[in-house]
This record gives sequence, C-alpha cells and structure tokens, in this order.
Amino acid sequence: MLSHPAHLIAQGFGSGLSPIMPGTAGTLLAWLAFGVLGSRWPGLFHPASWGLIIVAGFLLGIWACHRTGRDLGIADHGSMVWDEIIAFWLVLVVLMPAEFSTQCWAFLWFRFFDMVKPMPIRYFDRHFKGGFGVMWDDIVAAFYTLLVFALWRFL
Repeated sequence: MLSHPAHLIAQGFGSGLSPIMPGTAGTLLAWLAFGVLGSRWPGLFHPASWGLIIVAGFLLGIWACHRTGRDLGIADHGSMVWDEIIAFWLVLVVLMPAEFSTQCWAFLWFRFFDMVKPMPIRYFDRHFKGGFGVMWDDIVAAFYTLLVFALWRFL
C-alpha cells in the first residue's frame, strides 16, 4: 500500500486491506470521514464543496485505481475501495441533511447494489476496464441508492 501514493488512495488509506468485506470497510470509512469533516468544519464542507471534492476524487480515483490495478495485476482488485468512498460521499451529499437512520438505510442500500450489481451495474463492471471502470460501476450503485430514496419519498 505504501509503495506508491496511488495505492494509498485506491486502497482507502488502508481500509481496503480489511480481511473481511473490504468494500464495506471502505464505505464505513467514507461515512465516518463525511461525518467528521462535516461536523468539524461545516463552513468548509457544505454541499457545493463536497460536489467539488467528489468530482476531483472521481478523477483522482481513475488514475489511482488504474495504477494500483496495473501494479497488482488485477484491474479491479478487491482492496481498491476509493470507488466506494467517492460513490458513498455522493449519496450522503445528495441526501443532506439526513438523519442517522436515513444514513444507515443509505449505507445498506448502497452496499446491496454494490455487491449484487444489478443491471446495468454488472454490465459496466464487466465491460468498462481500467480506473474509469472501477470508479463508474460504484457511481451507478450510488444512483440506484438515490433512486430508492426518491421512490420512497414519492410513494
């Protein structure tokens, strides 16, 4: 993880090295970081700045995940969780402000879609390669999660 800065980023600052469910560990890190940063510096971490962080993080993730996948010899290695971090931040920003229970449901739905990979997530996961492919399928899982909340609010 420490052999190159891209590995540190792609592996979620070590959360992706969890021996049990690294994607869930990365998502939990995202949730914790979002809460800590937002409560510690609310004037700095507001929806607009989070939007910039997410876009920059997505672009950084394309590079970091491509480099890490290449170095590890597996394009979408299980230890790479930056994609979960950025995608879950997207979910949390769109749901702002959200109660803790809503965030819990968002976490569960996001993990469900990321693990089960219903279409078209599965298609993107199998056909989009490199760093973009690693990052994109989780953005679609975030979209599905937000769709669940939109339907819930509508009904």
